[in-house]
Amino acid sequence: MAFVEPVTLRARGVRLEPLALAHAQGLSVAAADGELWKLRITSVPEPQDTHAYIETALEGRAQGHRFAFAVVEDASGQVLGSTSYHDILPAVRRVEIGYTWYRQSVQRTHVNTTAKLLMMGHAFDQLGCHVVGWRTDNFNFASQRAIERLGAKKDGVIRGHALRRDGTIRDTVMYSMRTGEWPEARAQLLYLLERHAQD
Repeated sequence: MAFVEPVTLRARGVRLEPLALAHAQGLSVAAADGELWKLRITSVPEPQDTHAYIETALEGRAQGHRFAFAVVEDASGQVLGSTSYHDILPAVRRVEIGYTWYRQSVQRTHVNTTAKLLMMGHAFDQLGCHVVGWRTDNFNFASQRAIERLGAKKDGVIRGHALRRDGTIRDTVMYSMRTGEWPEARAQLLYLLERHAQD
């Protein structure tokens, strides 16, 4: 039995469902919204490459180290982007959350906070994880701020860690949250979402 079993998570008009080849067209449209693949510090696929992107994610799922979701607007079924559990380590009950990107038109909305709250809740409360981790490019300052807003703690920087899409070598900033930190982080995220709903 896989550590992460297929599941659909939903809240506040956002639905996370297991990524499938049926999402290829919607993911292509989402990637084109803002030409996100042109950002050198992200892994967003070019619109014509979304089918291969999904196949790679499904291969990771079959191997047990990645479980990708499509992020969908619940009411319309519009694909907003994608996010994943990755570097899944059942023996130590740890997952990381990453491969996250959204169409430009829903960035800086409640979508990312809602999706992260759903995934963190599932990881800590259903999967029984001891640690949830994140990693990001040392030059992706927006991602670092977003991770820190979740309540994650910065673990450090792995220098010369990975290739970017343009062939340069990046340093990777690592973050994590332990299970004892989750209740306070959840309360803060719910507070932020309530404030956003009132604006």
